[in-house]
Amino acid sequence: MFILFGLKTVEHPLPGRPATCQRCGRVCHHGLEERATRLTLFLIPVFTTSRSYRIMCSNCGTVNTLTRRQKNSLSV
Repeated sequence: MFILFGLKTVEHPLPGRPATCQRCGRVCHHGLEERATRLTLFLIPVFTTSRSYRIMCSNCGTVNTLTRRQKNSLSV
């Protein structure tokens, strides 16, 4: 019997918003991204093992990680 399993990280862009960057101090668009690591069985995603959120400044490229609560407060 042969079982093929592994982990796959998938990135999903989410709607961003204009904000003041902590590093460069400019008001510019910040892109939001969700990264999900999924367990795969025979190359089919079965369930999500972890999820993280990142926000990136479009001016200087600074990337900050967010918690789920912080991400939800940005969406409102």
